Amino acid sequence: MSTNTIPNRKDVPDEYKWDLTTLYKSDDEWEKALASIPALTATLVSYKGKLGESAEKLLGALKAMEQLDKTIETTANYASLQHSADVGDADAQDREGRVMMAITSAESASSFFFPELMTIPDDTLSAWIEDADFDDYRVFLKKQLRMKDHILSEKEENILALQSESAQTARNTFSFLNNVDLQFGTVTVNGKDEPLTHSTYSVFMENPDREIRKTAYTQFYAEFERHQNTIASLYAGSVNQDVFEARARGYESSLDAALFSNKVPLSVYHNLIDTVHKNLPALHEYYELRKEVLGLSELRHYDVYVPLVKNVDTKTSYEEAVEICRNALSPLGNEYTDTLCGGLLGGWVDRYENKGKRSGAFSSGAYTGYPYILLNYKDSAIRDVFTMAHEGGHSMHSHYSKTNNPFMCYDYTIFEAEVASTFNEELVFEYLLKNATDQNMRSYLLAMRANDILATLHRQTMFAEFELKAHELVENGTPLNAQVLRKIYRELLELYFGKAMVFEPNSDMEGLRIPHFYNAFYVYKYSTGISAALALAKRVTQGGKSEREDYFKFLKSGGSRYPIESLRVAGVDMESTEPVQSALDTFAQIVNELKQALKK
Repeated sequence: MSTNTIPNRKDVPDEYKWDLTTLYKSDDEWEKALASIPALTATLVSYKGKLGESAEKLLGALKAMEQLDKTIETTANYASLQHSADVGDADAQDREGRVMMAITSAESASSFFFPELMTIPDDTLSAWIEDADFDDYRVFLKKQLRMKDHILSEKEENILALQSESAQTARNTFSFLNNVDLQFGTVTVNGKDEPLTHSTYSVFMENPDREIRKTAYTQFYAEFERHQNTIASLYAGSVNQDVFEARARGYESSLDAALFSNKVPLSVYHNLIDTVHKNLPALHEYYELRKEVLGLSELRHYDVYVPLVKNVDTKTSYEEAVEICRNALSPLGNEYTDTLCGGLLGGWVDRYENKGKRSGAFSSGAYTGYPYILLNYKDSAIRDVFTMAHEGGHSMHSHYSKTNNPFMCYDYTIFEAEVASTFNEELVFEYLLKNATDQNMRSYLLAMRANDILATLHRQTMFAEFELKAHELVENGTPLNAQVLRKIYRELLELYFGKAMVFEPNSDMEGLRIPHFYNAFYVYKYSTGISAALALAKRVTQGGKSEREDYFKFLKSGGSRYPIESLRVAGVDMESTEPVQSALDTFAQIVNELKQALKK
């Protein structure tokens, strides 16, 4: 299919679209499933006040919950995928809106379940769930029991539920301000005024003309600075909400509250930051190299994204990209590559851009149906091959998780999610680097990989450190404002970028524009994910059958284990500093290879 023109959705051949019939054969079948949600909800609600009466009553409630949740997941996935394929489709908008209303209603009606579950005596519940009838629900129930000390009374839980919508005010208001109200103006490129937006900002930062980069950077952060007090107040409100909820539920800190449900020790978070700190010289060396290659007397913040090597002239068809993935991922065996490549060519993927299609890429795995992938594949961008492998890793993780676990414990955590995807990227990188036929391609691949690791490991760790410092200040009685937040962030910028970088007076405004900060203690998972992935990629490719089987044990774990445990089964211990150190060593090695390659 030609990617030079953007077709309407209706003009895209069916073989290039995902096949949603594994979810529902038709929109009418989806309508029937959606219409069944109130009745399924009523069945679950009929067990209210009866969970502790007998094992049979609890089991009946669990089966009702499973059927309800499966229907909710499948109907929501179908509607969401249709909407993502064409956000302008009024019917798709309507379906997604109606399913969200149905979900909200079902969740409200079934909110009794967990507080009531916690009223069952521990010894009674523990005895019940050892029965074989509870095999499909045992892991789910044990995980809920672990949360017992932080589940409040029904009345208190109801109070927290009533304020859950207002608790999103800071996040929602920042989103409106950031995405709608802030106006960044235009930047003149080749005599033409181009709009400066969040999406075009990254394009401007890659422009080879330094004056264009400087203009875009200056205008972008000036707009944030004009609203600094409002944005700082919103972020302070978000942090205050985190602290309130942690204290209300009896956690030691906001960080403890964020990590507890996944049973991630606090030491994992702190070890990540400490290990990255110890390895900052390699990062500083990279920025010195960037300064040298770009021929600059001083490196500025708007110089860190411009490519060190111009994009290589390649053309890789979608089908050729699938074969690259097949060959690169061959260490995982034929079953893996045949399943993945069969899916990439046979209904898992919505391949190309069409008018109204959501930008970017994602994998949407659910218990029912294919583990679908949205791409906007372009044959002129070698990075899209990596994107295919990345999303394919997510989908294969979903495939193995759902085929080896019951519904109530099949879904893996975000902590684990980036491992399988980044693992695939690493194998594709090694394959392409090994088979690079010219020096320019080799240099391009090394530069791209260095930037990718930097963005995922170093940069996300810096973000994680900022979040931790902000929350600790509030927990220790220091209120947050623009000056305090900017001071924290500037100190981190100077620490992470080193002496090669000269910052602008408003460079620290970057810390007030990151949407992820409104979902506290989330970004560290990117850093731990890539650390685990790089360690496992090395272990599998340099090992034998047992190392490969260990990795498959991880893929098959789903939600049956806590994430630290599932990764330990794979052969990597995230409670130690070794995986992070190994990833940082890999980065240092790539920087050294890049330095040598650029001299040739």
